[in-house]
Amino acid sequence: MPKFIRIRGARTNNLKSLDVDLQRGRLTVFAGVSGSGKSSLVFDTIAAEAGHQLNETFPPFTRNRLPRWTRPETDEIGGLSPVVLIDQRRIGGNARSTVGTITDAWTYLRLLFSRAGEHAARLGTRPPKDYEGVVERFERIYLHTSDDLSDRKRETIERFTRSETCPDCRGDRLNEAARSVTVLGRTIGDLARMEITELASLVEEVRDPAVAPVVAALGDKLRAMITIGLGYLHLGRATTTLSGGESQRVKTVKHLGSSLVEMLYVFDEPTVGLHPHDIASMTALLLRLRDKGNTVLVVEHDPAVMAIADEIVEIGPDAGAGGGRLVFQGSFGGLRSAGTATSAALAARTPLNTTPRPPKGVITVTGATRNNLRNLTVDVPAQVLTVLTGVAGSGKSSLAAELVAQHGAIVLDQRPVSVNRRSTPITYTGIAGAVRKLFARHSGLPAGMFSANSGGACPDCKGLGVIYTDLAFMDGQENVCETCHGRRFTDEVLRHRVNGLSIADLDDLTIADALDRLPDRHIRDGLRHLDRAGLGYLRLGQPLTTLSGGECQRVKMARELREAAEPALYVLDEPTTGLHLRDIAALLGVLDQLVGQGHTVVVIEHNLDVIRHADWVIDLGPGPGRHGGRVLYQGPVAALKDTATATALHAD
Repeated sequence: MPKFIRIRGARTNNLKSLDVDLQRGRLTVFAGVSGSGKSSLVFDTIAAEAGHQLNETFPPFTRNRLPRWTRPETDEIGGLSPVVLIDQRRIGGNARSTVGTITDAWTYLRLLFSRAGEHAARLGTRPPKDYEGVVERFERIYLHTSDDLSDRKRETIERFTRSETCPDCRGDRLNEAARSVTVLGRTIGDLARMEITELASLVEEVRDPAVAPVVAALGDKLRAMITIGLGYLHLGRATTTLSGGESQRVKTVKHLGSSLVEMLYVFDEPTVGLHPHDIASMTALLLRLRDKGNTVLVVEHDPAVMAIADEIVEIGPDAGAGGGRLVFQGSFGGLRSAGTATSAALAARTPLNTTPRPPKGVITVTGATRNNLRNLTVDVPAQVLTVLTGVAGSGKSSLAAELVAQHGAIVLDQRPVSVNRRSTPITYTGIAGAVRKLFARHSGLPAGMFSANSGGACPDCKGLGVIYTDLAFMDGQENVCETCHGRRFTDEVLRHRVNGLSIADLDDLTIADALDRLPDRHIRDGLRHLDRAGLGYLRLGQPLTTLSGGECQRVKMARELREAAEPALYVLDEPTTGLHLRDIAALLGVLDQLVGQGHTVVVIEHNLDVIRHADWVIDLGPGPGRHGGRVLYQGPVAALKDTATATALHAD
């Protein structure tokens, strides 16, 4: 067994023929500014090659049903193990997918009720129906399907439908016969609505020896969820309502009980969604996986995770074309004195806001009882920056949802902004129209000719730049179009240039470079919003489907900065996700710009730099789930004390 993962000449995305050796069986944290190439190395190179090689061991029929991995550009890569990738991508699936089904806890719970349940069937049954019917078919296809519908389809459906709890089963999802079975005097629906912490204690009371193995397995699964900070959830919680951080921890549960060793675990910012008070549980999990003989690779910006790492690898020195190089490899202590962007950020701290902006009125949330909120009435100051804080599960997202329900707040979350591979940062933010007009003025051609969706598009690849060939049971092949050579447009369109750039050249230009190269004021104004949001390293032609959750959220922020005319109420869910410590200052500048335009900004955030910068803090708690849902403090951040958040601020 080799002792190292050996990588030579990695050229994926912006990596500059990078060479690195990573010791197996250790916990390695990858740091670097946003867009420096961390994900390109860890996910698109190491994980992708490990996944591809594992898939190659299966027959073609099986491979067609496995996740597709794109082979990275490298000279050599070796010493890999089977990979388990645990990212922040929200758990998809249909409306029936819950925390219980995704963790397999629901399987054990059903088995418990089928073996030890007491049945009390009511008189009268309804005969089975053979014909599904038009209405039920519509519900199955459009309402109970994946959450990944396009915005247009979702808006159309919402015009004719509304969602509410079923009056018959009251949200249990089961028929009357199943709801009549009890264990310890409770139905399976009652148990599914319990917090996992409470449920774990209850199942220990089942003494029937016939189901002892089932009870033991269920208890192990529930305790694993409690260990990683998910004890406040319940098994009936729909997976579509989980945050990115919660989704990642839920996906981790099934690996905690695995007896496999010498595996390769890859995590993407596992502390996302965790209050500083809760991070110790996640670091303990990472160490536990390592101590079982596995190799753990973590992309992370949190100093608490860096501190427990065996080794830190920093990629940089800058983002985009300025990154892709190995700038540091060593211990956390060595990093602090290394003179890199991360070491400088670790030494700097955002000062505590002692002169908050005065509010211009209040926005009142009245009688909030959503989830674990305790009939809250809260005043949110208008036209300032308010941060909602508290331990995970304390009710922050529920309070934010009340702002949406009661006051029509605009949510800027981390959900994908598009399911269309043609969408790019400039099409989503509305800059593409100005770009086409700029080329039209210089060429004399209609502006539509400079759109890859219309007359100027390559006729063979339809403006995609690639041609996909479906090979049935084998991996499909995606090849660069031989007609346009991946440039998406006809030769006639590509002949016309602005400042030496064709319309296809813009695709490979970063936002930061385009600010200097494009002469149009309207284009620069739009790009400047993207650059200020910390996205200057993105390419203008980069598909939005390739962006992380944090990048998607910041693209939405840039569009609002460009388009918002009237003062609005914005709710942002952890906008620091994916941001290096150095880039948080730029994000705070964007939030201040929104406030400066007369908007009210409410941020759900655990990052201490953002909390220090707030004009107003609303701290919820004291604990998660039923132990939370109360306002512990509301006021200026400088006066915050006697809470878990205050303790974290003073300890930092």
